Amino acid sequence: MSSYPSQEEVKAFQEPLLAFREGLGKVLFGQDSLIDHVIMALLAGGHVLLEGLPGLGKTELIKGMAVSLGADFRRIQFTPDLLPSDITGFQLFNAKDNEDGFKFQKGPLFAQLVLADEINRASPKTQSAMLEAMQEKSVTMAGITHKLPRPFFVMATQNPIELEGTYPLPEAQLDRFLFKLPIEMVSRKAMEMIIRHRDLGESPDLEKVMDMEHLLSAMDTCRRIYLPDPVVEAVSALVELAQPGSQGAGRWLRHGSGPRAALALTAALRAKALLAGRINASTEDIPAIVPHVFRHRLILRPEARMENHTIEGVINDLLQELKSSFRSLPETLTEANA
Repeated sequence: MSSYPSQEEVKAFQEPLLAFREGLGKVLFGQDSLIDHVIMALLAGGHVLLEGLPGLGKTELIKGMAVSLGADFRRIQFTPDLLPSDITGFQLFNAKDNEDGFKFQKGPLFAQLVLADEINRASPKTQSAMLEAMQEKSVTMAGITHKLPRPFFVMATQNPIELEGTYPLPEAQLDRFLFKLPIEMVSRKAMEMIIRHRDLGESPDLEKVMDMEHLLSAMDTCRRIYLPDPVVEAVSALVELAQPGSQGAGRWLRHGSGPRAALALTAALRAKALLAGRINASTEDIPAIVPHVFRHRLILRPEARMENHTIEGVINDLLQELKSSFRSLPETLTEANA
């Protein structure tokens, strides 16, 4: 691990990140928290799963990100007849020049920003084609591994599972997403702003506010944000509480969190600190981030559903248990080193 970033190094990213956030705010009115978490996921090198009904601006959000960053963007519409090779690419025989043999034809997955639209409409076989790409940042075809571009960010959208023609995402697929974010209907005030400032089918005019080199530098700095011991202890304790069979809220779980959830949470805490201009992560940020990291990783027992328990309720109970166990945790780097 390289040295921790200085305050000046972190502050250097505040102006472009603020401009990035403000630009996306012109795309999605009244969704400031959603925008912040999407930026955090990008900085942390993670991926985002958005759940909501069509027409709420999910596609416009990632298109706005691509314009603001000058990034290569691809949109993949997932349908029941989509094949894995339609996403990753395929081996193409070069009939014109026979000595070259087969050549790998890259699929739309080879882009810096990828929108996997309505991912739960594709079959499990096609969904599984995303696993290696999202985790290893590569695609293997015919025994040859092809690296994906950097950064590689997937924003997947899914309709509520009750809608017809959808397939539940398997646990292994869900675990590849840093955040699962619900996208709700905007407030009446935000709706009025949309009506006044947006025409049907028109995207807002955005400017490029950060180039790829600057973004990659921010992502590298994000990984170097300091994790005080109290943050590490709190995350470890929370993951332990979120295990099936524990005496507390964990008794309602059939499947709990694990090491990947812990790493996802600490990566998100680092990104939150960088976005706020801090050189260290803080336990104060844990309650706001945990629901988005845990909601797609925890699975309730059948009896929990029968007694009207929800994932959100169990997560809240886990946070209350953590709070009661760590009331005196220092919150900042200064306090942790005192």
